[in-house]
Amino acid sequence: MNPPNWPFALGMFRQGAAQPFVGIVDPQYRVCRLADLVAGQPWPADLPQPTSVFALLQQWDQVFPRLQQLALRLDEPTLRKQPMADLTALAPVAQARQLICTGANYRKHVIDLVTAQGAGADSEGQSVEERRERAVRRVDERARNGIPYAFPKLVSSICGPQDPIAVPRDAEQFDWELELGVVIGREAWRVPVERAMEVVAGYTVVNDLTRRELVYRPDLKSLGSDWLRAKSGPGFFPMGPLLVPAAFVDPMNLRMRLQVNDETMQDESTSDMLWNVAKQIAYVSSYAKLLPGDVLATGSPAGNGMHHGRFLRPGDVMRGEIEGLGAQVNRMVAEGEL
Repeated sequence: MNPPNWPFALGMFRQGAAQPFVGIVDPQYRVCRLADLVAGQPWPADLPQPTSVFALLQQWDQVFPRLQQLALRLDEPTLRKQPMADLTALAPVAQARQLICTGANYRKHVIDLVTAQGAGADSEGQSVEERRERAVRRVDERARNGIPYAFPKLVSSICGPQDPIAVPRDAEQFDWELELGVVIGREAWRVPVERAMEVVAGYTVVNDLTRRELVYRPDLKSLGSDWLRAKSGPGFFPMGPLLVPAAFVDPMNLRMRLQVNDETMQDESTSDMLWNVAKQIAYVSSYAKLLPGDVLATGSPAGNGMHHGRFLRPGDVMRGEIEGLGAQVNRMVAEGEL
């Protein structure tokens, strides 16, 4: 991946057992405590206290210009900065009130997934070739005339970008889904497509971990997907390490890569999305009010475990990286070891 081209990013960090702090990260991945930048330059009383990234997002339109001013000091030689690798990176928006995921949003991914797994009751009895042919027709028709497919995921599934993740002891198909996370910076209700990007504060790396064997219920085939059981377990949503402000990111031209034990499983561009970020925001906000600090996971590209016939198990090390947004590295452990 290329070096970042942003002047600064944000994150939540911890050093040892000390309290977490907001850090401003420079392009060399050196972290300065926001509190150090604010010292001697009074923080405006009408803005949220800079105690967390989530707090800053509550008035992002006013906070972002202030952060830009402070970031101009990042090159001062007397300013204390630490290599990001020497700190523990936390989920940048662990306090998010809502997680919304968009499924089946990458063309290659949808075709591969339906071919390998089927698509519920209406794919029973079909051969692999029949499922692939049908998937190609359906995904192209959806792109022309359809709408996104979105669903909520519980916030208790959030974990940090370096946290160990417990593989459920009864999991048969524990799968990865590297995704671009869109962090909301303004309350959004019925936002039109042409104004949807105005509500975006920034972007982060997320992974919508999924138990594939629980997606479709054999006892209730006609009711569709069971996302509660399949996607909302503890640690099923690693987030971070960074929140990169939207002003510095082209969200539809980012390379994404996921590796398991150094073997590349996903390697794709966000340009393969069926519905871009603006269309997803417009769709979701037509049915649910988005709040500052909410996270929209925008779908995962081809190369999930179902496609490879290989799933996560204790001892695996999973690395997910999106161009310019940093990398998360999570080790899988057996349930009960955390």
